[in-house]
Amino acid sequence: VQLQASGGGLVQPGSSLRLSCVASGFLSDYYAMGWFRQVPGQEPEGVSCISGSSDASRYYVDSVKGRFTISRDNAKKMVYLQMNSLKPEDTAVYFCAAHLGSWLGLCQKHEIDYRGQGTQVTVSS
Repeated sequence: VQLQASGGGLVQPGSSLRLSCVASGFLSDYYAMGWFRQVPGQEPEGVSCISGSSDASRYYVDSVKGRFTISRDNAKKMVYLQMNSLKPEDTAVYFCAAHLGSWLGLCQKHEIDYRGQGTQVTVSS
């Protein structure tokens, strides 16, 4: 299984970006999917995760609640992160990840089974 993220870029504060992640190879719909971000010298932070169950439970780190929205399309093996009202502190490398378990295991315990390469998001005026 490989995860490929895209959609990063350089934007001004207050702008929006939509990150996309596509999974190639077999990836069961039961996998929780999510987005992490990392800045140099710091550990990755679980930004948002979505469960693989039919209820599609979602988790957001406090700093992005109300601004970011995660969604997934199992038929296309895609997961998205819509990022609105971007702030300079959102600047980081964002990567997608998958875990055969809950969003809690993925986003909060960092139980990553698969991860993709990162895409740079820079928010600056």
